[in-house]
Amino acid sequence: MELLYGTTNPGKLDAMSRALAPLGLTLVGLRGLGLPIPVVEEEGNTILENAEQKARAYYKAFGRPVFSCDSGLYFDELPEAEQPGLHVRRVNGRSLTDAEAQEYYGAMARRHGGRLTARFRNAIFLTVDGDTCFSSADESLASPPFWLVEKPHPRHVEGFPLDAMSVDPATGRYHYDMGETLADSAETYRGFQAFFQNILPVLRERL
Repeated sequence: MELLYGTTNPGKLDAMSRALAPLGLTLVGLRGLGLPIPVVEEEGNTILENAEQKARAYYKAFGRPVFSCDSGLYFDELPEAEQPGLHVRRVNGRSLTDAEAQEYYGAMARRHGGRLTARFRNAIFLTVDGDTCFSSADESLASPPFWLVEKPHPRHVEGFPLDAMSVDPATGRYHYDMGETLADSAETYRGFQAFFQNILPVLRERL
């Protein structure tokens, strides 16, 4: 069963595809359509609102079931006013490249002794036909807590700059040195798998 994932990020498409393959879902990204991709201004006040804005815009453009996700980054040590939240990659009005994101968050970790306790909160919005929609921003979608450290790992996967800076608190080892990434970890995607498992009957009926 093929489903459109509203992303142009190859790393995100690959990670989600592998997570949902056991459910019999095959994902295609926006670039895989070979069509003009609309620019969506993410103006929501929450990650769920941003996910909804993207999914509805892509459904309007392509006329097929589509889901989009959005994430927010939060640190245990920072007050609410200093949280990146929705603006993980957007700083001072511009979107950071992977290298700039690593430099920016490395400096932030440096100011707090070399590491911060972090987690990604995630949201998903899927529209089947414009009226039939499913969404969640449940805590089950959040990443496991990790340390974001000052010095990046030498390995780099395009689209996931902070994976290179993520360290497992239990072992003190980079996720890359453990043979996985934060985006690949089973715990990260367990909530997404449960989300799709619950709506599979509707998808099978409509797709």
